[in-house]
Amino acid sequence: MSEPGGLEAARVAEILVERPGQGRGRRGSGYRVGDRHVLTAAHVVEGPVASVRVRFDADLPGEWSAGVRVVLFAEAADVALLEITALPAGVARVACPRYAAVPESDVVLPVSAMGFPRFKLRDSSMRLLDDGAPGQYRDSCHASGTVSVLSNRREGTLELAVLAPRADPEPERSPWEGMSGAVVWSGGAVIGVISAHHRSDGLGRLAAGRVEHWYDALTPAELERLHLDAGLPPRGGLSSAGDTQGPAAGASLVDLPADLPLRELLGLVDALADVPVLGDPNGLGTVLSSIDAVIAANRPRDSRLRMDIYGIVRTCLRYRGTLDQLLETVRLLEGKSAEVDRVDREAAQLAKRYS
Repeated sequence: MSEPGGLEAARVAEILVERPGQGRGRRGSGYRVGDRHVLTAAHVVEGPVASVRVRFDADLPGEWSAGVRVVLFAEAADVALLEITALPAGVARVACPRYAAVPESDVVLPVSAMGFPRFKLRDSSMRLLDDGAPGQYRDSCHASGTVSVLSNRREGTLELAVLAPRADPEPERSPWEGMSGAVVWSGGAVIGVISAHHRSDGLGRLAAGRVEHWYDALTPAELERLHLDAGLPPRGGLSSAGDTQGPAAGASLVDLPADLPLRELLGLVDALADVPVLGDPNGLGTVLSSIDAVIAANRPRDSRLRMDIYGIVRTCLRYRGTLDQLLETVRLLEGKSAEVDRVDREAAQLAKRYS
């Protein structure tokens, strides 16, 4: 599984939308935020739609594509989540990215995004049409620039200042068509999804929906979907885009209240359930035998791994210091991995909320 730490080119998706009948297709961008899930803008997959596919690493040795279905369509926040219907064999697993809020203050943040805008359309002698004419393809655009946080406050979006493409020969169409849905990064974290190019802002400005606004615009069910499938943390667990180092590893949970509600523990439980050593019965037994025996003796047992781990975590909360013992043992037995890093991030967010 790849380690989350910022934009990875192999996870950038080209969204290929086919319309019913003879309607012109649509292109967009997105990002693979989980093994089977791709984050994009809602308007990219807005109906009527005949089919939607995602393509990765086009014309490169690792190229692959797959059909998807829309499992979240949130027009209010212009965000959508696509589920890959059949993951090709051999495709690498990926971890969910880190998400961050942009501070409401006089700051300018460095940002980047990668997608497939129309001005990257290329003729190719390697792709001939039936009549022998050169075919076309869209190359990738790695846009880097800045966000001046206090711009676009009324619209509630981020204004990305990026290098402008050259003058466009079709002024009635935006050269940025197809960039919608590209994920915006700052400090190794996702802070938004590109949603529009306002022509009045000029060719060097793009607008993006802000991650922190999803919590107000989406329903509880939609937020739960993003949490489970894309790794979006609970509202209180969102870090700041100014924190480029991310949450500190090894944060102590000794002061957590014993009666934490389930929704507060979901992130940590889900992260622990993905750790290979805990998914193996022998490994889980080794972990439990390495911490205070009171946990193994008093925990409820369940054949479902996620529920079993929830019972262990809930029991640890009743015995001060044992949850830290559990996490330290997992780190020692599993070693450095993307799964352990995710556990540390979730633990740090919990510790921060209850410090």
